[in-house]
Amino acid sequence: MLSLNFIRENGEAVAKAIADKNVNVDLGALLALDVDVRSMKSQVDELRRRRNEISDGFKSADPAERPALGQKAKALGAEISGIEAALGEKSEALNALMLRLPGIPWEGAPVGPDESFNTVVRQKGAVPEFDFEPRDHVALVEMNDWADLGRITQVSGSRQYCLKGRLALLEQALMFWAQRKLAAEGFTMMTVPALARPSAFVATGHFPGHEEEAYEIPKDDLYLAGTGEIALTSLHSGEIIEADKLPILYAGYSPCFRREAGSAGRDVRGLLRVHQFYKLEQYVICEDDDAVSAEWHAKLLANAEMLLKELEIPYQVIETSTGDMGLGKFRMNDIESWVPSLGKYRETHSCSTLHDWQARRANLRWRDGERKVRFVHTLNNTALASPRILVPLLENHQQADGRVKLPSALWDLMDGEYL
Repeated sequence: MLSLNFIRENGEAVAKAIADKNVNVDLGALLALDVDVRSMKSQVDELRRRRNEISDGFKSADPAERPALGQKAKALGAEISGIEAALGEKSEALNALMLRLPGIPWEGAPVGPDESFNTVVRQKGAVPEFDFEPRDHVALVEMNDWADLGRITQVSGSRQYCLKGRLALLEQALMFWAQRKLAAEGFTMMTVPALARPSAFVATGHFPGHEEEAYEIPKDDLYLAGTGEIALTSLHSGEIIEADKLPILYAGYSPCFRREAGSAGRDVRGLLRVHQFYKLEQYVICEDDDAVSAEWHAKLLANAEMLLKELEIPYQVIETSTGDMGLGKFRMNDIESWVPSLGKYRETHSCSTLHDWQARRANLRWRDGERKVRFVHTLNNTALASPRILVPLLENHQQADGRVKLPSALWDLMDGEYL
């Protein structure tokens, strides 16, 4: 969320962000509502001042004048109530538009309405060249009896998975391995619930606008989250964090749920685009300094690249376009891992800087050295998400006989070189 002062003083920049991010929101209507709300608040303040003057002078007034003064005070009260009712409606409409207003994107982001405008920043790792006909991850899983992708649909429906044996162990080992890596980088491990109130989704910017992507539990007024970021953003909501407590570095591990609405017809085979998965999320709360948050963005990105390098998975880093980065993001870099069966890179990580856009929605603040209270900056990036990471891991490391040779970083955890 942008501040109203910023919007009033930087109308051209806000209008450009709306256009660049391809957002359907009426800035003119928002500014008109802002004028109305400020005018009505001034009216209420003036009417209250006049009513207070009457109240203050009531006791000293001539008894004969008191009935008229009482009627005047009553009339002013009725007028105040009427304006306040209209003010409430206008304020609600203004807030609804404010929640749909995008953050200002990084000037280096490619400008375009969708992912076709994304650009490749760098590619790392050699794409494997097989001297045999490589299998896709589904074939590898089936021939090694590492999952039960057919039977589980009878229990839970489509886009579900049920891992078995060594692959089930590998999924858990990967998450433990990544958690220890992040802990060594100074991140505090957190296990967070998938259940969250609607207000937590509003705080991150997932609501309004993406309700159809979340599973709703209406009886309890809860939703199932698709990322630990939702719980972590609201964890300190309403608090004022002292300067010496920043930055806060969390590595949030949680089950995640996504309806994947609107993805019909896209590649959803096997372990891609499942409805339930596990994710280890890097999350940072830091001071509202652009240079400081830029440093953390680079660090979060470097952590994800470190993990992929140790897993020996070829990848590329993407500079995400303004129209693909999402409503509140200042900068976003995706990391795409090479999937041999598709002959292309597929997104496995997403690194985002949001400046104070989320913090204003979540009421996340800090107190600087001059004791001034300010909104923080927030950032997040995937560390590992499973089972998606298993797809490039299995396919890139497959052998001619259908076995999978593990990267050396996992040998101790899995008691051997092969899965």
